[in-house]
Amino acid sequence: MFSKEESAQLRKEFWTSFGKSFPRKWLLYNTKIKGVAFKFQADRKKASVCLDLEHPDPVANELLYDQLIALQKIVVSEYLPEVIYDDIFELDNRKIIHRIYVPYPLKF
Repeated sequence: MFSKEESAQLRKEFWTSFGKSFPRKWLLYNTKIKGVAFKFQADRKKASVCLDLEHPDPVANELLYDQLIALQKIVVSEYLPEVIYDDIFELDNRKIIHRIYVPYPLKF
């Protein structure tokens, strides 16, 4: 377990590092694409930046994911070699979605 100070320092390092690595302004919730959301997650064990595909229409959801898979080679080779494409990601509420994310390695 981390003390409150250590935990606060880890969170601060994550967001500072993220801001330096990705200096563009990010839309945190409104991508203006139905069923697509950026999520930033950080807790005491892990941190990540996620692109979640949760379109209510399963056909549209698959189409969105397939379009992003088509760009996977470019994304990995040119921008984010550590990106993970997860086509069956289970949320805490047991909902299955497509998630593309970049994990942030926490130092223990």
